[in-house]
Amino acid sequence: MAQHTAPLLVMLLLCTLSANSSFQPALVLEMAKILLENYCFPKNLVGMQEAIQQAINSGEILQISDRKTLAAVFTVGVQGALNDPRLTVTYEPNFVPVMPLMLPSLPVEQLIRLVKNSVKLDVLENNVGYLRIDRIIGKETAGKLGSLLRDNIWDKVAHTSSLIFDLRYSTAGEQSGVPFIISYFSDSEPLIHIDTVYDRPSNTTRELWTMPSIMAERYGKKKDVIILTSKRTIGAAEAVAYTLKHLKRAIIVGERSAGGSVKVRKIRIAQSEFYITVPVARSVSPITGQSWEVSGVSPTVIVNAKEAVTKAKSLLAVRCAIPKAVRHISDKIGRFYAFTDRVPALLQHLQSTDLFSVVSEEDLTVCLNQDLQSVSEDPRLMVKYMQNNGAIVEEDPELYKVPEDPELLRAMVDTMFKVEILHDNTGYVRFDKFVKLSTVDTFDELMAKKVWEPLKDTGNLIIDLRYNTGGSSTSLALILSYLQDSSQSYNFFTIYDRIQNTTTEYGSLPKLTGPTYGSKRGVYILTSYYTASVGEEFAYLMQSLHRGTVIGEITSGTLMHSKTFQIEETNIAITVPFINFIDNNKECWLGGGVVPDAIVLAEEAVDHVYEIAEFHHGLRSFIEETGKLLEKYYAIHEVALKVSKVLLRKLAEGFYWSVVDFESLASQLTADVQQTSGDHRLHIFHCDVEPKSLHEVPKIPTAEEVGYIIDALFKIELLPGNVGYLKFDMMPDVEVVKAIGPQLIKFVWSKILNTDALIIDMRYNTGGYSTAIPLLCTYFFDTEPLQHLYTVFDRTTTTMTEVMTLPQVRGQRYGSSKDVYILTSHLTGSAAEVFTRTMKNLNRATIVGEPTIGGSLSSGTYQIGDSVLYASIPNQVVLSTITGKVWSLSGVEPHVITQASSALPVAQRIIAAKLLKTDQGT
Repeated sequence: MAQHTAPLLVMLLLCTLSANSSFQPALVLEMAKILLENYCFPKNLVGMQEAIQQAINSGEILQISDRKTLAAVFTVGVQGALNDPRLTVTYEPNFVPVMPLMLPSLPVEQLIRLVKNSVKLDVLENNVGYLRIDRIIGKETAGKLGSLLRDNIWDKVAHTSSLIFDLRYSTAGEQSGVPFIISYFSDSEPLIHIDTVYDRPSNTTRELWTMPSIMAERYGKKKDVIILTSKRTIGAAEAVAYTLKHLKRAIIVGERSAGGSVKVRKIRIAQSEFYITVPVARSVSPITGQSWEVSGVSPTVIVNAKEAVTKAKSLLAVRCAIPKAVRHISDKIGRFYAFTDRVPALLQHLQSTDLFSVVSEEDLTVCLNQDLQSVSEDPRLMVKYMQNNGAIVEEDPELYKVPEDPELLRAMVDTMFKVEILHDNTGYVRFDKFVKLSTVDTFDELMAKKVWEPLKDTGNLIIDLRYNTGGSSTSLALILSYLQDSSQSYNFFTIYDRIQNTTTEYGSLPKLTGPTYGSKRGVYILTSYYTASVGEEFAYLMQSLHRGTVIGEITSGTLMHSKTFQIEETNIAITVPFINFIDNNKECWLGGGVVPDAIVLAEEAVDHVYEIAEFHHGLRSFIEETGKLLEKYYAIHEVALKVSKVLLRKLAEGFYWSVVDFESLASQLTADVQQTSGDHRLHIFHCDVEPKSLHEVPKIPTAEEVGYIIDALFKIELLPGNVGYLKFDMMPDVEVVKAIGPQLIKFVWSKILNTDALIIDMRYNTGGYSTAIPLLCTYFFDTEPLQHLYTVFDRTTTTMTEVMTLPQVRGQRYGSSKDVYILTSHLTGSAAEVFTRTMKNLNRATIVGEPTIGGSLSSGTYQIGDSVLYASIPNQVVLSTITGKVWSLSGVEPHVITQASSALPVAQRIIAAKLLKTDQGT
C-alpha cells in the first residue's frame, strides 16, 4: 500500500493549487490520510489517481468555491473511482456528533423495555412460530439479560414446528449478536465458520464461528425457517439473513435488503467543517466468498414486503406437505416400478434428497424429476405438476379387443387393413391399430386372406404406420412371424409386468395360415409423429430384428408402459413404468420415440421407399467389392479373409437394411470392418470427388525454399543443464532431408550436437513419410555394428524389407551414450510412431507423455467399384526386431505416462534428477 501513498497525496494536493480556491493543501492531505488509514479496501485506493487527474485536467475542482458543491463533486469522484456508494464527503458546519447508544451500559430494566419494544413473538395456526426482531442485540447485552431472553423468546420458539423470522423492520443491531442466532438454528457440532471481518483502522481480521454451547434450547436445523426481509432490513440483520440463506438453513421471502455495512465512520477532515463517511470494516462470507454489503440480500421468493407474511404461511403449508408427498411417491415406486433392482437405490435417494430450495409444488416436481431420472436412468419415470388437477385418463384396452362374432370379426379385418399393389410390384399395407388377440387362429385366417395372399409375390413391401396410434402388443408376434422365414424360430420380445408379476415371451408362431413373406425381400415401415404406442413397438422391433427399414418422421414417443398416479392432496402426479419391454437382444427399450433410418417428411415417405429399395438392390456388390479390396491390399491377409466373410454374413442377416445411402453405408462398413479386424485404421468413406493420394511424390525444394522449410519444420532450443530440445511436427521424405542436408546440419543439428541430453518433441507430429526414419535413427547409434531397426511387410508387393541404420551420414552422430527423451501425445501418429517405437524397442530413448494414436505406416486409398465410396486400407505392417511379431495397433505406451502438456517439464525433472545422482556418485 505504501508505494501508492505518495502519488495519491501529490494528486490530491494538486487539486488545491488555485488562487480562487478556499481550501488549504493540508485539508486535502488530511482527507487522503483518512482514506489511507481507514478505508476497508486499501488496495483499491490506487484507482483514485486517474479520477483525480481527470478532475484536475477538466479544471472543474479548481474553479469551485462553493463548499457544498465541492463536497458533492468530491463525493462523485471518490465513489466513481472506488465504485463504492458508501463513501461520501459532506460540508456540515453545524454537525454535532451523536454518540451511539451503548446497550450494555444501560440498566437492566431499561434493556428489558428495549427488548420488549423490539421483539414480538407469537404462535400461529399449525404451531407455526412468528418471531419479529427489530434490533439484533450484541453478545454482551445478551449476557446481561441471560435467562430472560431464554425463557421468554428462544425456548418458546424452540417448541414451534416451523418459524417465520421477521427482519423486515430490523434497522439496528450489533454484529457480535450474529453468531448466537446462527448457532440457534444450527447443531452444536460441527462448528461452522460463518463470517470473516477485516477492520482497517486496527488492521486486524476476525473470524466468526457458530458456538459450541448457547444459553437456550437450539431450534436445530431440521425445521423450516423462513426469514422476511424488506428494503429497510440493514446491518446485522442482513448478516443473519445472508448467512442462513447460504447455509441452506432458511428461505428468504420479501424484498432485497438495504445493503448496509459492517461498520462505517463519519470522520472530520482535520479541523474543517467537512466530513467524510468511510466504511472501515468489511465482511467476507467463507461460504460464498462474497458479502451482503452494498448489494444486500436477494430473496429466494420476491414479494412486496407487506405481503411477505401471507406468502411465508403459504410456503410453509407447501413445505409441510413435502414429506407426505415424498412418502406417497416412494410408495408408488416401491410397489409398481418395473426395474425392481433399482427400487432400493431410488427410495434411499428420495430420503436423502436436498429439498431446501423447494418453495412450490412445481419446484418439488423439478427437483424430484432430476434426481429420479439421474438415479434410474429411465426417462419414463417422472413426476409431473398437473396445474388443472384434471382426472388422469387411461386408455381403455377394450377398444382394441377382437369381437367374438365371426361376421363382426370379418368386417373388422376388412376395414382394418388397406392392401394395394403399387408400381414396380411393391406391396402396400396400412393398418391404424394393433388389435388385442385372445385366440390367434380365426383372426390369422382372415388376415392371411386379406393381406398375405395378395402380397405374397411382391418384390418389396411397404407397411404404413403413419396413422397407427397403438393398440395391444398381443398381435405383434403374429404380424412379425409373417415377415420371417417359416423354417426358423425367433424370439421377438419379452414383457415383464410388475403389477401381475409375470414374464411373457413372444416368439414366432409355429403355424401360420397364409404364406410368409420371408426375410429376404425388403420391408419398409413408414412412420410419422402420430405413430404411437404399439405402432412404435413394431417399428422398433423391425429395427432391432434387422428385418426392415424405417422411413419417415420420428415417432410420437408416447410409449411409456406406465401408470400415472395422482399424489393425494396435491397437484402432483407420478408416472411409474410397470412394464419392461425387452427386445430380442435382451435390451430393455425405454421408449422415447423411434428414430427412422431415413428421416423424411411423412407425406414424402412413399417416394423415398423406391429410392432406398433401388439402393438396397446394389448393396451386395458394394460389400463384395469391399471384401475383395481388403483381401488384395490389407496387410494381414487372414484378417482380411475373416472380415470379408463377416460382411457377407451380416448382409444376409439383415444388418444392412438400416443403410439408406452411401454415407450411412460407409459408416456401417467402417464400424463392421474395425470391429471385426480390431484395426481402427481401416476406414470406408464417402467422397464425391476422387481423393488425392496422401503420399504423392515429394517436391525437392529450391535453394530459396530451404530456409523457409527449416524454419517451418524445426524448432531448436538449449534448455538449462545443457539439454537440447528439438521439435518437428512432420516427418519429411528422405530425399527432401538429403536436399536440405547441409543447411539442416548447420542451422539445426550443430546447435544441439554437443548437449549432454536431448529432448525430441513429437507431441504434435502426426506423421508423414517413413523413408527418413532410418536416417534419423542412425544419428543416435554408433557406426558399428549396424542396428536392425524393424522389418516392413508390404502387402501390395508381398515383400519383407529389413530396415537398418546407415553406415554413413552427413555430419557427426549424437552417439549411443547420451540420453534421449521423446515426448508424445495422442496426436503422435504414423511415421512419428514408428520412429518412437523403434527408439523405445532398442532401449535408445525414454518415452514421456501420452500413448500415441496407433496410426498406420502406410495406407492406400481404393475406390469401391465405380461408386463414390473409398476404402483406406493399411497395406504395410511393421515387425519388431525383438519379438518378430507385428507391432501393436494400439500405439506406443510411454515409459512415463503424463499429460502431453506436462511432458516437457516432466522430462526436464527426470534429467535433473539423474544428473544429481551422477554428481553424488550414486
